[in-house]
Amino acid sequence: MLEYKIYINGEFRNSSDNSTMDAVNPYDRSVFAKLAKSTVEDTKAAVKAARDAFDSGVWSNKSREERSAVIKQIADKIKENSALLQELEIKESGSTYKKSKDDMFLTYRAASTFAKLALTDLNEELAISKPGVSKNLLVREPVGVVSAIIPWNFPLQMAMWKIAPALAAGCTIVLKPAPETSVSALELAKIIDSSELPEGVVNIITGDAEVGQEMVTNPMVDKVAFTGSTEVGKIIMQNAAATMKNVTLELGGKSAGIILDDADLELAVDGSAYAGYFHNGQCCVAGSRLIMTSKIYDEVVDRLRAKLAKMKIGNPMDKDTDIGPVISDKHQKRVLEYIEIGKKEGARLVYGGGVPKGFEQGCYVEPTLFADVDNNMRIAQEEIFGPVLAVIEAKDENDAIKIANATNFGLAGGVWSKDNERAMNIAAKLRAGTVWVNEWHLLNDFAPFGGYKQSGVGRELGLEGLKAYTEVKHIHVDEVLDRKKKFWYNVTVPQDLP
Repeated sequence: MLEYKIYINGEFRNSSDNSTMDAVNPYDRSVFAKLAKSTVEDTKAAVKAARDAFDSGVWSNKSREERSAVIKQIADKIKENSALLQELEIKESGSTYKKSKDDMFLTYRAASTFAKLALTDLNEELAISKPGVSKNLLVREPVGVVSAIIPWNFPLQMAMWKIAPALAAGCTIVLKPAPETSVSALELAKIIDSSELPEGVVNIITGDAEVGQEMVTNPMVDKVAFTGSTEVGKIIMQNAAATMKNVTLELGGKSAGIILDDADLELAVDGSAYAGYFHNGQCCVAGSRLIMTSKIYDEVVDRLRAKLAKMKIGNPMDKDTDIGPVISDKHQKRVLEYIEIGKKEGARLVYGGGVPKGFEQGCYVEPTLFADVDNNMRIAQEEIFGPVLAVIEAKDENDAIKIANATNFGLAGGVWSKDNERAMNIAAKLRAGTVWVNEWHLLNDFAPFGGYKQSGVGRELGLEGLKAYTEVKHIHVDEVLDRKKKFWYNVTVPQDLP
């Protein structure tokens, strides 16, 4: 049985009350690790460690080059330990071998990207400066202590999406992974501990809602970075408002793909299946709605059914498995309940809809396809976060855009077409933070990521993501040193304003 301790101020320790929690493998519901379960007192200690480290300047005062070198060191150690990290992620999350191997690369890439971005000089002299009169500088400084709370679907990648930009900006951080996937984060803590990062700069704790509450409300915290559901994001935003904390929220989605009549249907159908069923649809950007006109509707549905029938459900450790378990018993029940809701609402169940035979020992759900879905149905409006795709018929291209935008979310979207100009015209009209054309799930760490509407606040990744961990300061240096030329007490307004 594996055992893990929380990581505070450069030290691995048990929780203050010695409580523990189990790490459960969703493939067979077996317990494979015991973890220290953080208390509120542990959380306060982690925040204080981060506060003390930040205020001491032990990290924030380092040069851009020094910070970059340490982040690159962490990236290289992630790469060296990728086999172990991958095994742990498969066990804790049910991620397939193929998906988790990709996650290891993306975790390494995120760290490497921010090691490069850390070298960027974000300061600038503003154009309003006038030689001999004044110099105006825009200076970006680290925001301070960051509380980061991440979900269970991409545990290591999400950890690095928070840790790497925080370090690049000069911040200190307290990270709380989801209770379901804390093992890989605590293994990551060992990697961080072996680097040249000073004590207290990164702290990794575990726990549930009460720990998260302390992280969000503690007055020593300057910023909250959260990835998770819209419902929890709203609560975090309300709690953070009490002390006016800076927030970045990457929340839920109900993303729509639009297949145009001229699309290559082999490409569009395979891509739409990837959009909707990758990692069992447990992705904030999952293409969980699919829209097209009647001209290609029946053929697309038939092709999707055939595609799903060929997907291999199996042990996530097997390299050829396409569909593994969902994250937990609780989530399996939730997804199955939504499938029943879809049936009751009148949607036509085309494929799946239950627990696959032979996999009752785990938290499995069949890849499920609904056709004849009305966009007002709950399965078309609410984030299921499971392997459930809703196919919707549109009258025409404009109607497809209207349907795609008729949601409270705005995280992602996609267009499938042979005509890039036509597709780009539609992409411009979709109210979403990321829109793919003839692609899905492909992200670039140098490009910003985030959502419109109730899909979030702010952006992650790229320079925008780095700037999110900074405060902006304007410094005015006056070069007029003759007291007689100052007009402090006799201000006159020019008659002719520029």
